[in-house]
Amino acid sequence: MPSDATGSSSRAPDILRYAAFSSEPTGGNPAGVVLEAGGLDEVAMLAVARRVGYSETAFLTPDPAAPGTYRVRYFSPEAEVPFCGHATVAAAVALATRDGAGSVLFRTCSGPVAVRSGPAAAGLFEASLTSVPPSVEGVTAGDLAEALAALGYLQGDLDPALPPRIAYAGARHLILGVASRGRLAALDYAFERLKAFMLARELTTVALVFRERAELFHARNPFPVGGVYEDPATGAAAAALGAYLRDLRLVDAPTRITVLQGADMGRPGRIVVDIPAGSGPITVTGVAVPIEDGS
Repeated sequence: MPSDATGSSSRAPDILRYAAFSSEPTGGNPAGVVLEAGGLDEVAMLAVARRVGYSETAFLTPDPAAPGTYRVRYFSPEAEVPFCGHATVAAAVALATRDGAGSVLFRTCSGPVAVRSGPAAAGLFEASLTSVPPSVEGVTAGDLAEALAALGYLQGDLDPALPPRIAYAGARHLILGVASRGRLAALDYAFERLKAFMLARELTTVALVFRERAELFHARNPFPVGGVYEDPATGAAAAALGAYLRDLRLVDAPTRITVLQGADMGRPGRIVVDIPAGSGPITVTGVAVPIEDGS
């Protein structure tokens, strides 16, 4: 694939583009992937991410002393993010396409993330990531009021069965349960106000979720801190949601849930989340396909 960005080395990096959590290149969440990023510094990585223009681009540097281990950094068009689920799935599928399926270890800014790739239907590859240890914390009344104001939500727009929390499984997400699918579809928020709120609290996205039935959720993820209005399919937030549901005993773990995301943006995606009993890491699985034309 042609190179289209300049790094800190003499050779521009090869940039791959994949749609994660979808079997179609026009669905799911597009991610940039650089499999050999050893010659790039932070400035160059950010420049590549800006040029690619997706919500995140993953930059992999192989560890010569540990085969199958990669240092991975993730950049949005505006800043580095500690962890990104969809770009992890995209990168793992890119590695499987090049080297064959198997297990690898990604050393991310949030900690080590084990990733396993394998064949899926229709000749595709899928990848499963196992999160870092998750955690869940409460939300103050003042923070909730500001988040709702930035989103244009009223208290009645929330589902009382899904209380607001901040959940972490590699990145911090404010999780808000939405009372109806129609309200979830009507996303229209104050970009700069929500961005300021999130930056002050080190949030990566706001995860708006509607529970259709016990193990099926619909989600939308505003991502103004990354410089984009909305993330089409958010693996890190899905992992955080799994931790949230288990922590609040809203599911009977071990269990599996499905998160549908991106349909309201015209990029439908499907994220599978396995929630073990206890307090351990969450596993997120999805397919990824190349975006051949780079669009």
